[in-house]
Amino acid sequence: MSAKSSQKAAVQAAWSLDQWLVYLGEIHPANIELGLERVAQVFQRLRLDLSQRTIITVGGTNGKGTTCAMIEQALLLQGKTVAVFSSPHLLDYRERVRVQGKMLSTTEHCQAFSKIEAARQDISLTYFEFGTLQALQLMADSQCEFLLLEVGLGGRLDAVNIVDADIAVITSIDLDHQEWLGHTREAIATEKAGIFRKGIPVIIGEPEPPSTLLAAAEKLRVKASWQGQEFNYQLCATGFNWSNATYQFIDLIKPLIPAQNASTALQVLSTLGLPLEQSFVHQLFSQTKLAGRRQIIRQNPTIMLDVAHNPHATRLLAKELSGQSYGQIIAVVGMLADKDIQQSLLPLVDVVDCWYCASLQVPRGAQAKQLVSVLSQGKLVLEFDSVKAAYGTACEIAQKDDLILVFGSFYTVAEVSTLLEDN
Repeated sequence: MSAKSSQKAAVQAAWSLDQWLVYLGEIHPANIELGLERVAQVFQRLRLDLSQRTIITVGGTNGKGTTCAMIEQALLLQGKTVAVFSSPHLLDYRERVRVQGKMLSTTEHCQAFSKIEAARQDISLTYFEFGTLQALQLMADSQCEFLLLEVGLGGRLDAVNIVDADIAVITSIDLDHQEWLGHTREAIATEKAGIFRKGIPVIIGEPEPPSTLLAAAEKLRVKASWQGQEFNYQLCATGFNWSNATYQFIDLIKPLIPAQNASTALQVLSTLGLPLEQSFVHQLFSQTKLAGRRQIIRQNPTIMLDVAHNPHATRLLAKELSGQSYGQIIAVVGMLADKDIQQSLLPLVDVVDCWYCASLQVPRGAQAKQLVSVLSQGKLVLEFDSVKAAYGTACEIAQKDDLILVFGSFYTVAEVSTLLEDN
């Protein structure tokens, strides 16, 4: 190591986590650069041995985080050791890596970043690539039996895909990130199928899989389990029913996460050979939750946080809300400008009574007027300069039997979560 490199390493050794995160955002000209060559080269230099771990890679348009959370919770309940890599985070970067259900210390994160920096040398990495390698370093250090890897974007060219999965999971497929993944469900499915490996078990939670996903499964001769075929779920008045070739559960409590994702997670657990009993699944459903996903944070009025930010997610959200009884539903919404704003808001038009549209004060943030322009003027539609202002006004006017729904972006939910922490 040169004298200059040694000096740089000494300075970085004293960096805080915030300093590392600023650095990660500065060392590569683009936020996203799909491709595995650079990140794989650094991974090889790290010489991480993951061969004795069971690796479950989870891709999909929506539902990845909650599916991982339920698998993680089940493994913990059965006395297994498990580490999870998930993104993005809401409030704290350390949320991205959980070991035994808990975040690691800032010191451990900084030490792992130092190892990646030393290994990469002159290889340029994006923020997400650097963070993925750091997560893999932390997970390798943890010695956990099971590693859950959530795909950041797509699958085939996502940094997570440098690791071969023992089980691959596709939660859902719909339109999002089209500029990177393609403009049809078929094209997007091809990208997501990139996490498949020849002959491995693959769990498909998407109930209407595009033909390209079927073709990818056949080409690689994976051991595929399809939602609606090898495993099934049903929501009914008395609860949640689920079955596969081994199990049949009737009248379970409804899960706190979306039903489709809970069903997918159960099939993963069955594939792993974990013993499942009615009482265990009941406990699992009652304990599995994830911040910002159908998260009820207050009652009277009810306040729900949900990071839904694309048409598929808001369709599922609208379906769930339409079956519930509230006085009025007041939506506090802020979105990124590069999302499909019109098609994302449209599913909720018949469900929401009042719209409080907020400008997001972040890079790529949409202005409130962009949201207002696509909404029907037949209902109350108001424009606010900030999420804080929109949320504050909603809280002032809401009655006890109303629902305040905060959604549209991780940034929107994070801002309200911060307000709640400060109060």
